[in-house]
Amino acid sequence: MKPIIQTQALRFTYPGASGETAVLDGVDLEIKAGSFVAILGRNGSGKSTLAKHTNAILLPSGGKVYVDGIDTAQEDKLLDIRRTVGMVFQNPDNQIVANVVEEDVAFAPENLGVPPEEIRRRVDSALQQVGMYDYRTHAPHLLSGGQKQRVAIAGIIAMQPRCIVLDEPTAMLDPIGREEVLKTIRTLNHTSGVTVVLITHHMEEAAQADRVVVLSKGKLVADGPPDQVFSQVEALRAIGLEVPETTGLLWELRQEGLPLPLDALSDEACAAALYALLCGAKDESPVPRAGDGTKD
Repeated sequence: MKPIIQTQALRFTYPGASGETAVLDGVDLEIKAGSFVAILGRNGSGKSTLAKHTNAILLPSGGKVYVDGIDTAQEDKLLDIRRTVGMVFQNPDNQIVANVVEEDVAFAPENLGVPPEEIRRRVDSALQQVGMYDYRTHAPHLLSGGQKQRVAIAGIIAMQPRCIVLDEPTAMLDPIGREEVLKTIRTLNHTSGVTVVLITHHMEEAAQADRVVVLSKGKLVADGPPDQVFSQVEALRAIGLEVPETTGLLWELRQEGLPLPLDALSDEACAAALYALLCGAKDESPVPRAGDGTKD
């Protein structure tokens, strides 16, 4: 099966940029349909620039980008590319264009020429998928940040893309809003089979993906399952990234000589690893013998 997104030796330099340093410098990446991929990197690493290449907002300075096998440089295929890959940005206010939630979600399908009956079905379905159906007649500006972002996601869902790329969608949200958006993303991926590419700087968010890709100075420096990538604590810190708090705790304890795994990413897995260690230490403690002065 061909990947839904593929880059080959992707290189990009912003026009007018001084020097020869590329924002993206030879990135080779394949993303399978139906997967959930998180892309990490410090500010300036190239992750948002990579995101904008996935639906031809930007075109390569060198190399190639393919969306479902289509070269993004083919201008006559731009609509097909953007029907396949939808983008959700950091600030939902920049994507909300109507004064009523359901009208905003209907905006993109209307512009695609979708028949009115089908638009109604898509709008209702999209709002139900993101848990915002009861707010369909509300004014978007009265919603919370997390609710606005879910409406923005619904607007993309209504276009029925096979892949959604989210560029730091929780950066402006409080913890409750972040969890609302993440729950929506996970549900879309698990129940609807939508390919999700999540650009984030939150390690705990990336840990929920199937795969983590790390960029540094425009190059791909790590790629694999979250437990595998985050176990490279020193390598990640060397490029200015941290690891989930659970991994950081286990790593610090390992430095003290305690035999703990680094792949226990969730709070529950971390607690279980610590509990197993404590139980093991208790079982290995010396058993008092008669006559050694120990009281009953």
